[in-house]
Amino acid sequence: MFFVDTHAHIFSKEFNHDRDNVIARAKSQGVKYMVLPNIDSASIEPLLNVSSSYKGFCFPAMGLHPTSVKENFEKELHVVEKYLREKRFYAVGEIGIDLYWDKTFIEEQKSAFRQQLKLAKELKLPVIIHARNSFDEIFEIVEQENDHNLRGVFHSFTGTVDQYKTIVGFEGFLLGIGGVVTYKHAGVDKVVKEIDLNHILLETDSPYLSPVPHRGKRNESANLIHIAQRIAHLQDVSLERVAEVTSDNALNLFQIQ
Repeated sequence: MFFVDTHAHIFSKEFNHDRDNVIARAKSQGVKYMVLPNIDSASIEPLLNVSSSYKGFCFPAMGLHPTSVKENFEKELHVVEKYLREKRFYAVGEIGIDLYWDKTFIEEQKSAFRQQLKLAKELKLPVIIHARNSFDEIFEIVEQENDHNLRGVFHSFTGTVDQYKTIVGFEGFLLGIGGVVTYKHAGVDKVVKEIDLNHILLETDSPYLSPVPHRGKRNESANLIHIAQRIAHLQDVSLERVAEVTSDNALNLFQIQ
C-alpha cells in the first residue's frame, strides 16, 4: 500500500530548515510520490532544485498561479512556456482563477488560464486547476476549450455535488481532496460521500490546509494518511482500497512510472 501526494509545495521556504526530515516522515507514512506545482517565476529555481535533489520521489509541474497574475502576466507566461518546452514536467499547474482575495485582475486571470489550457493541450500534459470563488468562470472556459487532449484535476475541491457532476461531465478530470475533508463544518465530507472513488486524488497542499488533528500547524505530506483515513470512513471502504484507487488515478493522470 502506498499513497501519492498530488499537490505539495515542499520547495517553499517553510521547509528550508527540515526538508529531509519532512520527506523522511512522508515516506514513513506510505507516501511514495509527490507532485510539486509551481507558483510563478520566483518559485521555479527552488522547485527545480528540490525536484532534482529528490528525483524519483518529487515530480515537478510548471504553471502560473492565479494569485500571481498581475499586470506583467504575459511576461510570466512566457517564462512558463519556455520551461515547459525545454524541461520535463508532469503537468501544467497550478493554474486557474482565484476571486477570493482580489478581483482586480479577473480578465487577466481568465486570459492566463485559457492560454495555459491551450499550452497543456498542445504538450499533452494534464492541468492542475486552482478554483476559489470561481467555479462558474472556470467552467465556462473549460467548456470552451475542452477536447480529448484536455485532462487534469480540480485541486483542493470544496464544491457542491452539482459542481462535482459538472467536472466529471467534462471527462478526463479528477478532484483533489485534501485536509478540508476533515474539518467539521466545511461541508466537504458530505460531498465526498457522493463522489466516486475513481474520481478522487489525494493531496495535502502543504504547507497549507493541515488536516485534523494537525489543523493550524504547518502541513506536510506525512499528514496525507489522515485525509485517506477520512475518505475511507466516509465512503465505507478500506484504507487499502483508498490507497490503491487514488494512487492508480494519480499515476495514470501524471504518467508517473
